[in-house]
Amino acid sequence: MGSNESKPTKDDENVKKIRKPKPWKHCEPITRAQLAKIRDEFWDTAPYNGGRKEIWDALRAAAEAELILAQAIIDSAGVIVQNDDLTICYDERGAKYELPKYVLSEPINLIKDN
Repeated sequence: MGSNESKPTKDDENVKKIRKPKPWKHCEPITRAQLAKIRDEFWDTAPYNGGRKEIWDALRAAAEAELILAQAIIDSAGVIVQNDDLTICYDERGAKYELPKYVLSEPINLIKDN
């Protein structure tokens, strides 16, 4: 009957494996609550900067997921990854999506909650 393995296609060469951004530092130490607030503000306003809402939604879901799930979300949404840390992506129509590192990972100077 056929195997479960899928044959590689020409498009597979263009698929980048995503990764978390390199360690980074916020301009000043911030708490987890402050980080959550600036993340929410970004995601609330991002769709107004252009691009399609469903792509922004997929990028948010990917940014908040573990890497393996994030990869599946990106692949299924048809997102074209320019930078493998997801800081710059495109949709199939060519619209650009820029994600700040603070929505993709925590800074090294995050203030730990007690």
